[in-house]
Amino acid sequence: MRIHTQTLLFSAALAAAALAQDAKPLGYQDTPLIPGTNWHVHDGLRPQPKVITPGVNPGDAPSDAVVLFNGKDLSQFKKNAGEKPNWTIEEGCAVSVKGAGYLESAEEFGPDLQLHVEWAAPTPPEGTSQGRGNSGVFLFGKYEIQVLDCYENQTYPDGQTAAIYGQTPPLVNASRKPGEFQTYDILFTGPRFEGAELKTPAYATILHNGVVVQNHVQLLGATGHKSAPKYTAHGEKGPIKFQDHGNPVRFRNVWLRELKPVDSQ
Repeated sequence: MRIHTQTLLFSAALAAAALAQDAKPLGYQDTPLIPGTNWHVHDGLRPQPKVITPGVNPGDAPSDAVVLFNGKDLSQFKKNAGEKPNWTIEEGCAVSVKGAGYLESAEEFGPDLQLHVEWAAPTPPEGTSQGRGNSGVFLFGKYEIQVLDCYENQTYPDGQTAAIYGQTPPLVNASRKPGEFQTYDILFTGPRFEGAELKTPAYATILHNGVVVQNHVQLLGATGHKSAPKYTAHGEKGPIKFQDHGNPVRFRNVWLRELKPVDSQ
């Protein structure tokens, strides 16, 4: 009995020590302040990052993502003159129909985003240069990341696959064959304005099929065809748009996350 009592007392002492350890504040408050913040180096009182659940497979949406297209319906997109967007759904893909116009998200997002898009160019391929598998992904409805079938198909460099259209060619051509699904993972920092004046420009980092093709590239303004880029003031949020360019490009598994500093979550 005496040995059992001693064991219990020892266990209680260990538990009390563990509680005391847990009660200690995390980190430090006697260290220097991190420049530009109110937080000390290793400050345990700083807000903890939110816990999310990543996707099961590569490319799956994490738990905090907004799923714009799940292969079933276009409910996250604006309606046209009729009762639904003028794009079709075929085998779990949103397909641009010639003359349908842009597919535009009903909700606006920003200012900083992570956008995942999977797309496939038509097969068999038809046309050359800009006439082959042409579409586009627009951030804020103004800044186009080019979608084009550039597998063994050359065009002007600032208009090829994964180019910031009319501005910056991709570092490399990482295109898959037409008919094969390709991925864009886009990190986009939206521009900031003070009134009508540009305060900071937009930046984009893009992975095409897992390959970095745009590395924190500064955008020179809104993208356009045969026009010089120029910034025009707009809000801190904007729609995601997919372009109908007359080619039946297919899109699937489209999701995004608004990127916010941990201190503001």
